Amino acid sequence: MEQKAKNVSPFSNESRSAYVVEHLTSSMLALLKEKPVAEISISELCAMAGVGRTSFYRNYEEKEDIIKAYMIRLSQSWMDKCKITPNLPVSETVRIVFSHFEANRDFYSLLNERGLVYLLKDIILDLCGFNPDQEVIAAYSSAYAAFFLYGWIETWFKRGMGESAEELAALMEQKQ
Repeated sequence: MEQKAKNVSPFSNESRSAYVVEHLTSSMLALLKEKPVAEISISELCAMAGVGRTSFYRNYEEKEDIIKAYMIRLSQSWMDKCKITPNLPVSETVRIVFSHFEANRDFYSLLNERGLVYLLKDIILDLCGFNPDQEVIAAYSSAYAAFFLYGWIETWFKRGMGESAEELAALMEQKQ
């Protein structure tokens, strides 16, 4: 009896997952340029990405998770810079963070335009080392630092992203 060749994908699970994530991400960003996230259906997103709904749900729970994952990948280099140096002056943290926003202005402008800046909150909490299981002083101190920085970020977006990273760092140096 002759055996038939199996129909096996040439991609490994990791390659397939990376393909799905890449295509869902680029499709989400393209659709966000056209309309708010609430008006983007998962079916439309998957069709544009050329992947099935099962692939979407294997990687994400909701559409916003695509944006969060992209922001985390985009933010990794500046988060590493900030975390590598303990006790980094706040003004230098501001310089690093806002330099990142300037370098990725188109993406963050889109987030601002679509009312999605709030998605940065968890990234900032992580950057500042917030963990609700910390000792009381540490938990509240890290939350204070995170929401202070997030407040500056949100204000910067609301003011039209006008000040440069250097200007904001200088403002912080005046406050220290």
